[in-house]
Amino acid sequence: QVQLVESGGGLVQAGGSLRVSCAASDPTFSLHAMAWFRQATGKERDFVAGIDWTGHTTFYGGFVGGRFTISRDNAKNLVYLQMNDLRPEDTAVYFCAAHRTFSLPTSAHSYDYWGQGTQVTVSS
Repeated sequence: QVQLVESGGGLVQAGGSLRVSCAASDPTFSLHAMAWFRQATGKERDFVAGIDWTGHTTFYGGFVGGRFTISRDNAKNLVYLQMNDLRPEDTAVYFCAAHRTFSLPTSAHSYDYWGQGTQVTVSS
């Protein structure tokens, strides 16, 4: 069972940057695709970014527009989401998710393990 713990959320002004991190407990972390999803109040959970088990392949939600970067450190069991040029509409709870696969799913239904989420609030 993979346990995921997010950190690094907070309040930032529009145009600012924030990096959220996700720490995984399982030693097989490197065999998992990792992803970030977000959910704003009253809205569905959306795919933000994903990275495959090697770290060489990444994919982003259409709204990202080059502003976010996902990365991972398999030696430290960490995955990051660097967010730049943040906008008020990026305000949401950001969740880290994991799925043991060599592919890179983008559907929330494909992910088996989830963190508790970290709140990101962007003020205008």
